[in-house]
Amino acid sequence: MPVYELPDDSHAFPDPNKAEEGLLAYGGDLHPRRILAAYHNGIFPWFSEDDPLLWWSPDPRWVITPQSLKVSKSMKKVLRDQTFTITFNKCFEEVIHNCQAINRKGQDGSWITQDIIDSYTTLHRMGYAHSVEAWQGDQLVGGLYGIQLFDCFFGESMFATVSNASKAAFITMVQTLSEQGLELIDCQIHTSHLESLGAFDISRQEFLAHLKTNKEMKLNIDWSKL
Repeated sequence: MPVYELPDDSHAFPDPNKAEEGLLAYGGDLHPRRILAAYHNGIFPWFSEDDPLLWWSPDPRWVITPQSLKVSKSMKKVLRDQTFTITFNKCFEEVIHNCQAINRKGQDGSWITQDIIDSYTTLHRMGYAHSVEAWQGDQLVGGLYGIQLFDCFFGESMFATVSNASKAAFITMVQTLSEQGLELIDCQIHTSHLESLGAFDISRQEFLAHLKTNKEMKLNIDWSKL
């Protein structure tokens, strides 16, 4: 199957089912409206700084539900002891910059370019992109960010400078948002870290069907209440 070139004058995407080995298209831009159109269709941007802009819709898709979330005994103790203070949307830009800067095993550099930072910060101001933070005192020691549309949270990246900080932020987010109707957390692709938290794979067809139902039901989550 071909990899499609996106036009500059339209935010429309090809059918995500046409993605070969996950890669659907290249080109276009990171205009916030294009990014939202992508997420509505089960597509996300992922590329290295020296690569063209690449758009993906993998099959299978890795997800977590509130019901599948795994909290180990050690993490239950971390949460019970309130080792971290967890906040929502307190410092989005600081979180995304930390996600960009963190050193990751086997990864040379970061896919979080300045253009990504600028676009997702704009999406945060528009009310679509959100951050969750883990603190020890006044020190930010972990967190994550992503896009929330209706009852689905599309996780983008997380970081931790203290062991278990990002896990505490993630678990707290899932448990808190589930009370407002969160049904699905998109993890995009498999990682052992997310699998340990309860991630599992579903077909792209099933994932897209959930998004379609999601849009029709128009469920939403009010982050201002968190």
